[in-house]
Amino acid sequence: MAAVDSFQLLYREIARSCSCYVETLALVGACYTASKAVIFMRDCYSLIRLHFIPRLVSHRDLSQQYGQWALICGASEAIAKAYAEELARHGICVILISSDISNLGDTAKAISDTYGVEAILIEADFSQGPSACKPIKDAISSKDIGFIVNSLDGSLDLSQGFKDLSESIVWDTINRNIVAATLVTRLALPNMVDRGKGAVVNISDGLCLCPTSRKAALSASTAFLDNFSRSLHYEYGHRGVFVQSLLPFRVSSQGSEGYGPVGWLVPSPQVYASHALSTLGISHRTTGYWPHAIQFRLAQCMPEWVWMLGSRIFTRAT
Repeated sequence: MAAVDSFQLLYREIARSCSCYVETLALVGACYTASKAVIFMRDCYSLIRLHFIPRLVSHRDLSQQYGQWALICGASEAIAKAYAEELARHGICVILISSDISNLGDTAKAISDTYGVEAILIEADFSQGPSACKPIKDAISSKDIGFIVNSLDGSLDLSQGFKDLSESIVWDTINRNIVAATLVTRLALPNMVDRGKGAVVNISDGLCLCPTSRKAALSASTAFLDNFSRSLHYEYGHRGVFVQSLLPFRVSSQGSEGYGPVGWLVPSPQVYASHALSTLGISHRTTGYWPHAIQFRLAQCMPEWVWMLGSRIFTRAT
C-alpha cells in the first residue's frame, strides 16, 4: 500500500512540475493549427479571387489596356495557338512567329475570318543568330505591340537521358526556348516601356518546380522562362509592363486524330487559354487554371525524392 501511495505521490509531483510545459506545448499546438487554418483560408481566397471572380466580371478592353497587337513566339504550340485565338476573340491582332510556319497558314486564316483581325505569319529560325530578328523588327516597327507571348516548345519533350540527346536536339532546345524568348522580348519590350503599358507572358511548365529525371535540358528551360519572367517583373513592373509567368501542368495535345483525352485536370488548349487570359493583370506567377493550381500547391509540399520517383514512373508509363 505504501508503494502505491508513493507512486501516486510521485506522479502528482511530476504532473505538477510539468504542467507549465504541457500548457506551453498546448499553446504552441494551438498557434500552429491556427496558422495552418489561416494559410488554408488565404489560399482558398486567392484561388477564388484569381480563377473565378475574373471570369464573372464584365468584358475587358484589352487593346485599350495593353495595346492593339500581340507578338506570339512559338505559335506552333497548342497552348500558344489557343492563346492567340483567345486574344483575337478580344479584338487583338496577332503576329505568329515560328521556325516552321507551314502548319500555321490555316490558323492565321481562321483567326482573320472568325474574329475580323489581322494575323501575320513570320518564319524565324533562331539558330541562325541575329539574322532571325530582322523580319520581326520589320513587322513590329510601326505597330502598337501590347502583348509578347513566348511559349515553351513541347515538341522537345523527350524522355531521354541527357547523354543520349543529339547535338541538334540540344541546340534546338536552347534556341527555341531560351534564345527565342529572350530576343523576341528584347525586340518589343523597349516600345512597351516607352508607352508605359504592355504585357509579357511566358508560358513555361510546372516542371520548373523541381528537377526532372530524363528531361534535364527541357526542365532547365522551364526554370529559365520562369526566372526570366520574375526578373522582368521586378525590373519593369513599376513602369507599366505587366509580366506573367504561366506554369501549366498537362494540357491535351493535338494528334493526327484530334486532341487527346480531355478532363478537368487535362483541359483542352482552348479551355486553358481562356482561363489563363482571365488571370492576366492579376497574378504575376500562376498556373493559369484552377485545377493546376491545386496540383502546383501539392507539388510544392512534396519532398523532392517523391517528385523524382513520380516523374520516373510517369516517364516509363508514357
